[in-house]
Amino acid sequence: MVDVLENKRAATRFRVLVEIAERQPAVSQGEIAEAVGVTSQAVSEYIRELVDDGLVEKEGRSRYRVTKEGVDWVFQSATDVRRFADHVTDDVLGSVQEDAAIATADLAEGETVTLSLSDGLLHAHPGGGDATGVTTTSAAEGEVVGVTGFEGVIDLDPGHVSVIQVPPVRSGPVENVDDIAAACADAPIVTAAGVEAVVALRDADIKPTTHFAAGEVAADAASRGLDAVVVATQDTVGRVTDALRDASVDYDVTQ
Repeated sequence: MVDVLENKRAATRFRVLVEIAERQPAVSQGEIAEAVGVTSQAVSEYIRELVDDGLVEKEGRSRYRVTKEGVDWVFQSATDVRRFADHVTDDVLGSVQEDAAIATADLAEGETVTLSLSDGLLHAHPGGGDATGVTTTSAAEGEVVGVTGFEGVIDLDPGHVSVIQVPPVRSGPVENVDDIAAACADAPIVTAAGVEAVVALRDADIKPTTHFAAGEVAADAASRGLDAVVVATQDTVGRVTDALRDASVDYDVTQ
C-alpha cells in the first residue's frame, strides 16, 4: 500500500505539506486547517514535525517554505498515489468498465465476442475465444460497439521502441538523416522530441505522428503491440527513456 494511503496521519501530513507548498511563504495555519479538515493546533503539530524532518524550513513568524527534500517527498508520494490509482482503474476496475471496440461483423447487444488488438485498436469478433467480452450495444461491421464483462487475456506481442539521438543545435547539423529515414520507413509510429528532431525528420522526408509527449506516445503504442521510433535530441533523450522505463517498454538507443 502507498505510504500516504496507509493511515490517516500519513495522508494528513501529505496534504499539509502540499498546502504549505501552494501557499508559501506566507502560511496561514487556519486556512490550512480548514482546507485539510483538522484543527489549527493539529496543523501546528504537523508543521513542527515537518520542520524537524527537514521537509519544511521556517523563515519567520507564519512564514514557511518547503525544502528540496520536501518537494522530492511530495513528488514521490504523488507519483505513488497516481500509480496506485492507475492500478485500481486499469487492473481492478478494468473488467467491469465499458470500452469501445471496432466490430468485425454485425453484432447484437448482449452478444459474447472475442477481443483482439489490431493496429493498436480493440476489435470485437463474433463468438468466444481466449479474451472475451459482452457487447453493450449493437453495431454493424466496421462500426463502434460497446463491450464490458472482460475475461481472459488478449494475445499481444508488445512493440519495441527505437530511440535515435540527434545532436542539439549548438553541436552542428544532423548527419545521419539517411539512417533516420531507413529506421522510420516501416515504423507505424514515429515521434519527435525537440525542434532539431522535427527538422531532422523533415529532412529525411518523414512526417512524425506527433512532436508532443514523444516518449509517452511511443510507450502507449508499444503497449498496444506497435513498434515505434523516437527521434530525440541528446537533451531530451533522458525524458523519453524515463517514460519508456516507467511503462516497462523494451527499447534501445542509438546515435
